Amino acid sequence: MIDRRAFLQRVAILTGSFPIVSAVAGCGKEPKGPPAGSETLGPLEDRLNIYNWSDYIGPEVIPGFEKEFGVEVVYDTFESSEEMVAKLLAGAVGYDLVVPPTYAVTALRGANLLAQLSVKYLPNLPNLSSIFRGRPHDPDNRFTVPWQWGMTGIAWRTDRVSRPPQSWSVFLDRSWGGKMTMLDDVRDVIGAFLKYRGHSLNSADPSELEAAERDAIAAKKNLKAYLSAPVKSQLIGGDVWIAQLWNGDAAQAAREEPAISWALPDEGSTLWIDSLAVPRSAPHPRAAHEFINYILRPEIGASISRATGYGTPNQAAMPLLAKPVPYPDPGQLARLEVQTDLGAASGLWDEVWTRIKTA
Repeated sequence: MIDRRAFLQRVAILTGSFPIVSAVAGCGKEPKGPPAGSETLGPLEDRLNIYNWSDYIGPEVIPGFEKEFGVEVVYDTFESSEEMVAKLLAGAVGYDLVVPPTYAVTALRGANLLAQLSVKYLPNLPNLSSIFRGRPHDPDNRFTVPWQWGMTGIAWRTDRVSRPPQSWSVFLDRSWGGKMTMLDDVRDVIGAFLKYRGHSLNSADPSELEAAERDAIAAKKNLKAYLSAPVKSQLIGGDVWIAQLWNGDAAQAAREEPAISWALPDEGSTLWIDSLAVPRSAPHPRAAHEFINYILRPEIGASISRATGYGTPNQAAMPLLAKPVPYPDPGQLARLEVQTDLGAASGLWDEVWTRIKTA
């Protein structure tokens, strides 16, 4: 899987690099029904434009939807939420569904770019686990439907590391120097050391960020590199023994090398949720809702997670998976936080990250 965490530090700058144009061109009947966000929508359109992460869907999902509903799907992909959000903030229109992480949802809602869901067309909503609903990015569940989820923690080679790492402090341990990596991601690296010191991973407090910066710079001396998804191959090959990594990627790696394990550090970490959302400018809102309801079927939700290796928020899909990613237990949930939009603190975080990377 690709790196999908880095996001908002330079969005204000990047928005100027995208022309304000229609994001998706092509054929299809001119939509005539009520706009996205309406309680009642018009008839099913014959086209659907989706903008999702690459490598983040089962191969049979789109063809199955097209065949059953007679809707042509145009499926575009992006490599970072920074790219996706900057494009939408710049005025790109034409997408019917986008897949932002939690903190991007906050930014898009703040810019009034997301439509409220027309829930009468989503009878499969009860299939979702309550764990992923009512979160700070969408407390009333009016704008998003969870797509996939995961946690950031520590993966390690059980055949090389005798004692399971239980704390973010392992990255400060010189005895593992050159055999460890952390994610190439500002939110995950700084967030880990904020949690290590007992602070929120969304902190905007300069003194807390200064302490996290010192810890991160000290840890950097022990790292082989900052690596995100590509570290999986190095864990499998034995070049890396300890890695900050998302649980889904660790599960993928463990399929090839059973000596790879993963744990949530004692201090806690990130619970991330990527969600489906309908832009206010969506030209085919009824088709968007039919697709959301489609992926909420247990068998479709299971096929997506089977392909991606990440957790399904669809509780009804869990029995259909041979090795489902288990939901966080109460003890884990108490130690997890959802990343929120940093707002005005984004610049401060960017400065801290620059100093860490250049130290």
